[in-house]
Amino acid sequence: EVQLVESGGGSVQAGGSLRLSCTASGFTLVGSDWAWYRQAPGKECELVSTRTGQTTYYADAVKGRFTISEDRAKNTGYLQMNNLNPEDAAVYYCAADHRGIWYGGYFCSTYSNQGTQVTVSS
Repeated sequence: EVQLVESGGGSVQAGGSLRLSCTASGFTLVGSDWAWYRQAPGKECELVSTRTGQTTYYADAVKGRFTISEDRAKNTGYLQMNNLNPEDAAVYYCAADHRGIWYGGYFCSTYSNQGTQVTVSS
Protein backbone atom coordinates (compact mmCIF):
# COMPACT_ATOMS: atom_id res chain seq x y z
CA GLU A 1 0.00 0.00 0.00
CA VAL A 2 1.33 3.41 -0.97
CA GLN A 3 1.36 5.77 1.96
CA LEU A 4 2.88 9.12 2.90
CA VAL A 5 2.95 10.42 6.46
CA GLU A 6 3.92 13.94 7.44
CA SER A 7 5.50 14.80 10.77
CA GLY A 8 7.72 17.38 12.42
CA GLY A 9 5.35 20.28 12.76
CA GLY A 10 5.11 22.33 15.91
CA SER A 11 5.07 25.79 17.40
CA VAL A 12 7.99 28.15 17.03
CA GLN A 13 8.67 31.83 17.38
CA ALA A 14 9.31 34.01 14.36
CA GLY A 15 12.86 33.50 13.17
CA GLY A 16 12.90 29.88 14.32
CA SER A 17 13.32 26.68 12.34
CA LEU A 18 11.54 23.38 11.86
CA ARG A 19 12.22 20.32 9.76
CA LEU A 20 9.22 18.50 8.37
CA SER A 21 9.41 14.85 7.37
CA CYS A 22 7.48 12.93 4.74
CA THR A 23 7.89 9.21 5.30
CA ALA A 24 6.95 7.05 2.34
CA SER A 25 5.99 3.39 2.23
CA GLY A 26 4.92 1.10 -0.58
CA PHE A 27 7.18 2.82 -3.10
CA THR A 28 10.55 4.58 -3.34
CA LEU A 29 10.32 8.32 -2.77
CA VAL A 30 13.78 9.17 -4.12
CA GLY A 31 13.49 9.44 -7.86
CA SER A 32 9.77 10.11 -7.74
CA ASP A 33 8.23 13.49 -8.36
CA TRP A 34 7.03 14.78 -5.03
CA ALA A 35 5.97 17.98 -3.39
CA TRP A 36 5.11 19.95 -0.28
CA TYR A 37 1.89 21.95 -0.05
CA ARG A 38 0.47 24.10 2.70
CA GLN A 39 -2.86 25.57 3.61
CA ALA A 40 -3.50 28.29 6.14
CA PRO A 41 -6.96 28.85 7.64
CA GLY A 42 -9.20 30.70 5.21
CA LYS A 43 -6.62 30.58 2.44
CA GLU A 44 -6.19 28.49 -0.67
CA CYS A 45 -3.78 25.60 -0.87
CA GLU A 46 -0.30 26.73 -1.84
CA LEU A 47 2.43 24.72 -3.57
CA VAL A 48 5.54 25.23 -1.45
CA SER A 49 8.24 23.11 -3.04
CA THR A 50 8.69 20.27 -5.49
CA ARG A 51 11.35 17.80 -6.46
CA THR A 52 11.24 16.59 -10.05
CA GLY A 53 14.27 14.50 -10.92
CA GLN A 54 17.21 16.73 -10.08
CA THR A 55 15.12 19.89 -10.35
CA THR A 56 13.69 21.67 -7.35
CA TYR A 57 11.07 24.39 -7.20
CA TYR A 58 10.31 26.80 -4.40
CA ALA A 59 7.47 29.25 -4.11
CA ASP A 60 8.71 32.83 -4.06
CA ALA A 61 7.46 33.22 -0.49
CA VAL A 62 9.85 30.55 0.81
CA LYS A 63 12.78 30.82 -1.58
CA GLY A 64 16.05 31.16 0.30
CA ARG A 65 14.51 29.98 3.58
CA PHE A 66 13.18 26.48 2.86
CA THR A 67 15.11 23.50 1.52
CA ILE A 68 13.67 20.26 0.16
CA SER A 69 15.73 17.11 0.50
CA GLU A 70 15.53 13.32 0.66
CA ASP A 71 17.11 10.41 2.52
CA ARG A 72 17.13 7.30 0.36
CA ALA A 73 17.97 4.96 3.22
CA LYS A 74 15.03 6.20 5.28
CA ASN A 75 12.72 6.60 2.27
CA THR A 76 11.87 9.97 3.68
CA GLY A 77 11.66 13.47 2.30
CA TYR A 78 12.21 16.62 4.27
CA LEU A 79 11.42 20.29 4.25
CA GLN A 80 13.90 22.33 6.26
CA MET A 81 12.27 25.62 7.15
CA ASN A 82 14.42 28.44 8.48
CA ASN A 83 13.66 32.00 9.49
CA LEU A 84 9.99 31.21 9.86
CA ASN A 85 7.47 34.03 9.97
CA PRO A 86 3.77 34.08 10.91
CA GLU A 87 2.80 33.89 7.23
CA ASP A 88 4.33 30.39 7.14
CA ALA A 89 1.82 29.11 9.68
CA ALA A 90 -0.29 26.43 8.01
CA VAL A 91 -0.96 22.74 7.74
CA TYR A 92 1.75 21.23 5.56
CA TYR A 93 1.15 18.22 3.33
CA CYS A 94 3.41 16.07 1.21
CA ALA A 95 2.42 14.25 -1.95
CA ALA A 96 4.18 12.05 -4.47
CA ASP A 97 3.61 10.70 -7.94
CA HIS A 98 3.85 6.92 -8.14
CA ARG A 99 3.21 5.39 -11.55
CA GLY A 100 1.22 8.39 -12.72
CA ILE A 101 -0.99 8.68 -9.65
CA TRP A 102 -0.48 11.32 -6.96
CA TYR A 103 -0.71 10.06 -3.41
CA GLY A 104 -0.80 11.82 -0.07
CA GLY A 105 -1.86 15.40 0.44
CA TYR A 106 -1.93 16.35 -3.23
CA PHE A 107 -3.18 19.93 -3.39
CA CYS A 108 -3.83 19.72 0.35
CA SER A 109 -6.21 16.81 0.05
CA THR A 110 -7.15 15.36 3.42
CA TYR A 111 -8.61 12.17 1.94
CA SER A 112 -5.66 10.10 3.13
CA ASN A 113 -3.42 12.62 4.90
CA GLN A 114 -3.80 14.83 7.91
CA GLY A 115 -0.74 16.94 7.28
CA THR A 116 1.39 18.46 10.01
CA GLN A 117 0.59 21.76 11.71
CA VAL A 118 3.10 24.58 11.81
CA THR A 119 2.41 27.51 14.12
CA VAL A 120 4.62 30.60 14.16
CA SER A 121 4.21 33.27 16.80
CA SER A 122 5.43 36.81 16.34
